[in-house]
Amino acid sequence: MQATPEGSKPKRKGLRIGIVGIGKVGSTLAYTVALKGLCSELVLVNRSPDAALGDMYDLRHSMPFLQRQMKITSGGIDALEGADIIALCQSVPSKPGFADRNSLAEDNARMFREQIPQIARVAPDAILLVLSNPVDVLTYLALKESGFPPERVLGTGTFLDSARFRSLLSDELGIHPDDLRAYILGEHGPTQFPLMSQAQAAGEPIEDNEARQELFRQAVAGGFKVYTSKGYTNYAVSLAAATMIECMVYDTRHTLPASVLIDSYYGVDEVCLSVPVVLGRNGVERIMHPRMTPEEQALFRHSAESVKKVIDLVTPE
Repeated sequence: MQATPEGSKPKRKGLRIGIVGIGKVGSTLAYTVALKGLCSELVLVNRSPDAALGDMYDLRHSMPFLQRQMKITSGGIDALEGADIIALCQSVPSKPGFADRNSLAEDNARMFREQIPQIARVAPDAILLVLSNPVDVLTYLALKESGFPPERVLGTGTFLDSARFRSLLSDELGIHPDDLRAYILGEHGPTQFPLMSQAQAAGEPIEDNEARQELFRQAVAGGFKVYTSKGYTNYAVSLAAATMIECMVYDTRHTLPASVLIDSYYGVDEVCLSVPVVLGRNGVERIMHPRMTPEEQALFRHSAESVKKVIDLVTPE
């Protein structure tokens, strides 16, 4: 993905970006948004106010070193009033031996059911970007609890997984990762799959073979490799989210995989999964429908079934 042209300005003046959940990911995302100068005002919200307050002061002290100045505030959910884009990073802590994002589902779903209606009330025109895990389940929950139209609720999904995959393919092929079209789709979890039938570079197909399937498996395992090494992930996912925010701020209309509501997509409905989308100022400007082989369609449906089971588990009857 190309960088935003130097000197470009956001499409709207006075853009407000909110970040809910100032843990490792939320804090890193706030720093990245400030470095990129993506808004006029950055609002930090956390259940424990001191964490948001500390980052607020720290980022304010960073302003003299940045080209673009912005107002940085913190507070409760009411502080998000009028926000244009809100990144949802809130999560319960992972437990020792954490190896499954779905283990966070019930507690995080409970938190989302409490907070999302409040967020929707104070920022009814916002775009919601979900980073919290399990991201597909929580993106679906954020959509239902907010009542927002589907184009204004999305999750980071397999965007980072796809970037890891392209990076590994780049090393093998000797081609810049931005020039590779190779998506990982479906669940951001164990049932995700590479869309190898459509993988290509400069119109030349990237052959599906065991070596590339191994690269895919390495990409899928990348997040847990980081987690087992340092106990959390923060840099890559925050940069991925910041890139998605950048697409919306500058209306770049790049294509990338994101977790969105699936409607009549290869026989799948009423679940959030990652598919390629066009991302711009209004959120999801368009959902793309790449051709899938029968085998890939089966993998897509399997991914949907996996996510639906968790949605059913965390949805009150």
